[in-house]
Amino acid sequence: MEKNTIATNKAPGAIGPYSQGIDIGDLVYTSGQLGLDPATGELAEGVSAQTAQSLRNVQAILEASGSGLDKVIKTTVFLKDMNDFAKMNEVYSTFFNEPHPARSAVEVARLPKDGLVEIEVIALKK
Repeated sequence: MEKNTIATNKAPGAIGPYSQGIDIGDLVYTSGQLGLDPATGELAEGVSAQTAQSLRNVQAILEASGSGLDKVIKTTVFLKDMNDFAKMNEVYSTFFNEPHPARSAVEVARLPKDGLVEIEVIALKK
C-alpha cells in the first residue's frame, strides 16, 4: 500500500517534522490538532473554542483526503485539565452523529503552544 501525505492550508501547518495527515489504503490518520486558527496561528480562547477549532482543523484535513467527520472511527482527545472534560464533550458532541466514533480522552501535563485540547482521529477514506 502507498502512504500519501495530506496537506491543506485550511488547517495549521505542521510545527515539526510530521504531516498534517497520512492516508494509507482505506484509512486516514490525522496528526493531533490544537485549537489554532489556520489564518492567524493563534489559539482560540478557552477550552470550548479550542475544541471547536481543533475539530474544524481535523475536518479540513479529512476533507483534503476525500474523507470527512462522518467517516471517523476513532478519536483521541488530549486535555490539559480533565476538569474541562464536560466543556470539551459539549462541543465535541456537535461534530459527530451516531454511530459515534470510539474515543479515548486523557489528561496530559502539557500540550504544544500551551494548548488546552488536542484531538487526533482515524477515519475511513471511502
